[in-house]
Amino acid sequence: MASTVDILDEDMTLERAEASIHDRAAEVASALRQSLKTKVVVCDGVTGEPLVNRHRGRIAELAPLIQEVASRHKNEFIWEDEPALLIAIPLAERHRAPLVAVAPFLTSEVRANHSLAALGEMLGWSPEELTAWSNEQAPVQAAAILRIVELAVGQWAAHEQIAALRRESASLSHQIAATYEEISFIYRLTHRLKISANDEELGRQVLEWLGAVIPARGFALQFMRPLDPDSPQYTPEDPPAFISSGHCPCDAEQFARLVARLDLGKTNRPFVANGARAAELSVDGIELQSLIVAPLTEGDLSFGYLAAFNHHDDGELGTVEANLLGSIATILGIHSSNTELYRQQAELMAGIVRALTSAIDAKDPYTHGHSDRVARVAVRLGRELGCDAQTLKTIYLGGLLHDIGKIGISDAVLAKPGKLSPEEYEHIKTHVEIGYNILVDLRKLGQILPIVRHHHEAFDGTGYPDALPAHNIPWLARIVALADAFDAMGSDRPYRKGMPETQLDSVLRSGRGKQWDPDVVDAFFRIRDEMRAIAQDTTDPIGPLPLPHFG
Repeated sequence: MASTVDILDEDMTLERAEASIHDRAAEVASALRQSLKTKVVVCDGVTGEPLVNRHRGRIAELAPLIQEVASRHKNEFIWEDEPALLIAIPLAERHRAPLVAVAPFLTSEVRANHSLAALGEMLGWSPEELTAWSNEQAPVQAAAILRIVELAVGQWAAHEQIAALRRESASLSHQIAATYEEISFIYRLTHRLKISANDEELGRQVLEWLGAVIPARGFALQFMRPLDPDSPQYTPEDPPAFISSGHCPCDAEQFARLVARLDLGKTNRPFVANGARAAELSVDGIELQSLIVAPLTEGDLSFGYLAAFNHHDDGELGTVEANLLGSIATILGIHSSNTELYRQQAELMAGIVRALTSAIDAKDPYTHGHSDRVARVAVRLGRELGCDAQTLKTIYLGGLLHDIGKIGISDAVLAKPGKLSPEEYEHIKTHVEIGYNILVDLRKLGQILPIVRHHHEAFDGTGYPDALPAHNIPWLARIVALADAFDAMGSDRPYRKGMPETQLDSVLRSGRGKQWDPDVVDAFFRIRDEMRAIAQDTTDPIGPLPLPHFG
């Protein structure tokens, strides 16, 4: 199986390394030739061998001397045959293999009795090249040659330092720009990580941003929901969400098989493959030249994978891209974990709400379904009054639990078939405060407490428990108050039959501005037919709960 790898400079092939050192030798020879005004052969300081591919001379015979010069770091004459000589010039470069430049000079005029044939054989020059060189040279004494070489090497070193500083400056500038892009990317991403955000919408935004900072032709993102730490797989009924952008070479099924072949297990490190490694994975119709796959993990759980495919210039995707992709995958993994925790929390709260509502029905069976109908009537009223989706969810929960305090009311009072005594009425009025006290320590249900406590307040200030007047009554409690009254008056109770619709409508109209908020009453009558349909609905109460966001 493929394993996680990091792409490093040391991973260059032997051929590329050799090409690199020969190119460097040619650069050095060209620079020194201009300063020394003579030809230059550059040798490997370690082996003493010349680094000019076409060189056919005997200079390799001087390899031991060249190695010695490289180790002593001192300019020295290594060959002489009057009137010519060769000087070896060690060139130590930071982070590079040592080089030694070998340069020929004339120390006197070429006389009739002089021969340059030995120099030509040493350097592998033709007679024509030798003649052309000698005609261009002015004789220089050995001491002067050393000074010229020192000056030339100093000039070369200064030039190299300037070039290195320019490269470093350009690299730093590139790194700063890349870092800025990465920080900007992460900043934008973290500001989009709302717990209620849709994974697919978030994923598409991530892939769009990635396309601007990673030089890849295509991207893919897979979200999946794990079962548990020991079985980090998705369920068949909850398949992964697959999103792609650019020229992604695979579809959802192909991507799933590719990830399975990588067998990343529980690693949180990006997998990187280029060249032959990537080509080995090019099956199922997937064409790969380069690849990064980063797991979306949090702890022992895997929530999917983020991938980049094929460098857009046919180059390699390396550590810079892998680190960024890994950082984004980590953020997405944490976000997915938080989303999963929220889902579990929401399911727990839904279970609590169902249990509490069932407890109300068990306590007062004659009002079975009342809480559910109140919740649905209140939601429809809230929608008519312009409430947003989040507020409607709060209204629904408040409607379900508005009578939770009846758990603390005497069974004899709740089931009494006749009219309640003043003492019994005062006792039953305490259900709003009992309900408030039951729920007050459930911080996640804090939004519905005003509904539970104040749904029996009257618009004219004569209600209970706090006799709040008009606009001091919480807005959502006013909505639930009318929904509660509508269902209570229209439903059969052990001590009476439900009111006829005409009588119920008359009571609501007469209570407008006294018992109930005028705006809520007006909204009710605008949708009176829908209210009637909800009251007559006999389906099982408490279906899937539209829980509000618990931030």
